[in-house]
Amino acid sequence: MLKRKEEKRMEAALAGQETIEDVVLRHSRRGMTVLRGHMEADYCQKAARQLLALPRGTILLTTGFYVAGHAETDGPLGTVVLARALESQGFRPVIVTDQFCRGFFESVHLDVCYMDVDAYEDEYEEVLDVYEPVALISIERCGRNTEDDYANMRGVSIREHTAQMDWLFIKARKRGIPTFGVGDGGNEIGMGNLRDVIAEELELVPCRVRVDTLVIATVSNWGAYAVAAYIQKLTGIRVLPKFSELKEYLARIVDMGSVDGVTKEHTLSVDGFSLEVEREILDGLKKLAAV
Repeated sequence: MLKRKEEKRMEAALAGQETIEDVVLRHSRRGMTVLRGHMEADYCQKAARQLLALPRGTILLTTGFYVAGHAETDGPLGTVVLARALESQGFRPVIVTDQFCRGFFESVHLDVCYMDVDAYEDEYEEVLDVYEPVALISIERCGRNTEDDYANMRGVSIREHTAQMDWLFIKARKRGIPTFGVGDGGNEIGMGNLRDVIAEELELVPCRVRVDTLVIATVSNWGAYAVAAYIQKLTGIRVLPKFSELKEYLARIVDMGSVDGVTKEHTLSVDGFSLEVEREILDGLKKLAAV
């Protein structure tokens, strides 16, 4: 089965039929192309179709990955883009995050629910009770790993700086609420879907929290953009932002303290990728999702 999937991808590439999934896996350097062989070819499109099929209501989106005293720049951008795309379809997006992203989302007029780092399990249950979401989406949010810790890509524990948002997903799945996860490394909520593959092939202690639908990308922001691109393509409603809008928002959260997750610096970059690469990815998605 895996061999046939790879053959189909190669055939599409040779025919010049690049897909949205291909675009967001450009520049891969963390093994996401390895994981792709264990997923359906159109996994981003699948996520978009499932979201569009949901009854209209509140969707909770969580993001914010702790890096050196701040939230990293990967996650918030993708969360805003996907939240706006969902708004265009009649959903009410609510961002669930912690203190390290304080102010990031109010600045773009999105509703926010803040959780304390030491919030108890039942407090996450209360969030589900209050908002009654039709779905949950995690975009670059650390989840507990197979050693029951929260760790960054270097294997360093960040438990004391990480609100346990994965409780939302664990409890939502028990309630039958659809869950989605976007990740780019292996330690994010949702990567539990491929934890055995990650442990064997990427030599990383993987997150063990599963979701109903997983999206992978070289950068998690790009994975969220990909789902938004498919929403645009499927509905004919333009939801992908201008590059200038992304740049402006990135500059705003960097001014608030956000850092590049790779360099740990307050720069207009994400996971070590420059704005030029960001523009390349956005342009590639717009071309394929043109309406």
